[in-house]
Amino acid sequence: MPSPVATPVTSVTTATSRRRQRGTRLTIATALLVLAAAVVASSAPVGSWPIAVLAGAVAVALGAAATRITHAELLQSRRDANADRAAQAQAYRSIATRRSSEHARDVERLAARLAEREQTLVEREQTLVELEQVLSDVQKQAAETGLRLVAATRRGDELEHEGHGVVAQLDAAEERAAAAIVRLAEVEQEVDVLRAELDTVTLAWRAAEASVRKRA
Repeated sequence: MPSPVATPVTSVTTATSRRRQRGTRLTIATALLVLAAAVVASSAPVGSWPIAVLAGAVAVALGAAATRITHAELLQSRRDANADRAAQAQAYRSIATRRSSEHARDVERLAARLAEREQTLVEREQTLVELEQVLSDVQKQAAETGLRLVAATRRGDELEHEGHGVVAQLDAAEERAAAAIVRLAEVEQEVDVLRAELDTVTLAWRAAEASVRKRA
């Protein structure tokens, strides 16, 4: 495919060559007219009728040739001008077609990029909505965890208070157990003393009984 500048440059070169050829042919036509005038002018001093007629015929022929050349050049100039205008119009139509195609391609590319950006925007918005939902869930979980932590702290305080009470009760129970152990030792000692006394009394009673039997 030729470049947009190739056809106008070729047209300009061709037109220049044609103008040179046209100038040459017009120069020839002008020379023929000048020659015809010279022939007529040179026959006038002679004063001979046949020479004058011949000179007139030659001048007419030269004028006719010059006219024909000029007419042919005029027609050729019109044809060349029409051809140049047609070539330029075709070249401009080709350029316009190419530019229109390029513009259409640019529009398609821009439309594709715009659609891609819109799709990306929709995806980003969807992602933003999902992140907002996740953030809301996290905040809700954090609030619930905070409430559970407060409840656990309160329960810990209550358990600590109950623990102090249990410790106090345990101390009191240990004190009572120690007192009971001391009292048990005392009771055991008293039992031992009573058993010793009972044994002594029993022995005395048996001895007295045996003495009574002997007297009887």
